[in-house]
Amino acid sequence: MDRIAYVFVSALIAAQVLAISSVSAQQGHDACARDVTRFCRAHMNDGDSVVLECLKQHRSRLSRACDKVLTENGQ
Repeated sequence: MDRIAYVFVSALIAAQVLAISSVSAQQGHDACARDVTRFCRAHMNDGDSVVLECLKQHRSRLSRACDKVLTENGQ
């Protein structure tokens, strides 16, 4: 494969990975939105990592959908 084709294929793969990541992030947001509002409202403006830690602290009280998203993403 020549260099131009290689660069094109690499860019195409990177774009697909980003698209999948965006969909996954949106699904995670949708699944956990209510839980964030219920348990982590005070941390909503503190950044994603703080909200994630808050969700993990309330793990036993999370909805099944949110718990599943966290589990599927290694949290």
